[in-house]
Amino acid sequence: DPVSPARLGCGSMGGLLALPPGQGPHRVGCTDVMVGPTRQGLFLRLFYPCLPRAGAAEPLWIPRPEYCGGLADVTLGRRWCSALLGIAVGSCRVPVSWNGPLKPRSSGYPLIIFSHGLGAFRTLYSSICTELVSWGFVVAALEHRDHSAATTYFCTAEAGTEEWIPFQRVPPGQKEFYFRNKQVHQRAQECVRALRLFQGIARGEPVPNILHQDWDLSVLKDNLDLTKVAAMGHSFGGVTAVLALVKEPSFRCAVALDAWMFPLEHVLYPEVPTPVLFINTEKFQTPESVAKMKRLSSRNSQTRIVTVLGTVHEDQTDFAFLPGKLFSRIFGRRGTLDPHKALAITTRAALAFLQRHLKLEEEFGQWDELLEGVGDSVAPAAPFGRSHL
Repeated sequence: DPVSPARLGCGSMGGLLALPPGQGPHRVGCTDVMVGPTRQGLFLRLFYPCLPRAGAAEPLWIPRPEYCGGLADVTLGRRWCSALLGIAVGSCRVPVSWNGPLKPRSSGYPLIIFSHGLGAFRTLYSSICTELVSWGFVVAALEHRDHSAATTYFCTAEAGTEEWIPFQRVPPGQKEFYFRNKQVHQRAQECVRALRLFQGIARGEPVPNILHQDWDLSVLKDNLDLTKVAAMGHSFGGVTAVLALVKEPSFRCAVALDAWMFPLEHVLYPEVPTPVLFINTEKFQTPESVAKMKRLSSRNSQTRIVTVLGTVHEDQTDFAFLPGKLFSRIFGRRGTLDPHKALAITTRAALAFLQRHLKLEEEFGQWDELLEGVGDSVAPAAPFGRSHL
């Protein structure tokens, strides 16, 4: 069904970016979580259903100026553009309630661990995370420490000392596969550690948040259903989600947004035990990549591959909501499908798939047709465009 323009508010964001609020029945809150004083710890942005609160603050989309520098370096190859990027999007906010009170749910919320793409970080998928949470999930959007984030940091044991982890390109003379394969294993391991973190919280173990947020993680204790856990991610994060299924049987399924299949070794394909929903954009995938997805679908009849027509790779990120000229200047040609429509198709397909494989008692089965590529702007499997990372 067409997305109602009336429901596509622009949030109360400043700057050049207007992310849509969630369309589901729940309000959305978020907080940042960092555990452990070394790079072996975890860093994530937690999105969760929340209670309404008068005068709730909205978090910045780019959490700190350092991320503008990292983004400028990765996307434009020019760190000096950092100040311009800061002016364009530095004041933009995400239309969610920062540290808002959790909305309790006695049956518990299902959990999604979300993995970002190459050169991204924890906040750049706020539109997709917000939409999923508005339909009754908790989403933990990781910030990976494998040098694939635009930049990230951890806080050492000494009070307040930060150590930054820069983006790293493939070193000269090193084969890209081996470099990326090592990264994808570290990323999938971080997804597993994130799940362990929530399993500990559910058992009542105290989790000290190094960032000292005004939000107590122990409120999640009786509000998560950890029999219903999925992995999800975009691009490098999409293949990370697939690998997480191999490493951890508690992940019941994965949703892979325009997965970059290249870094996964062939020997692991037969090891993927549970279904994957591949949601591809029209211009990114190659025949080799789709052949790898089809290998998984031939082993698991519940795996699905669909393509959202009229979309490009970045349409599955928050960048889709940048004005056209700015988007084109950074990424080249943009998709022809309205980004709100693309977001609705992507999240509805994901919700239908998650209902099926997490055994949810919701109304998401109304979008089952999308899983077969049936509907406006959706096609089964994939037409091939040029690959660009």
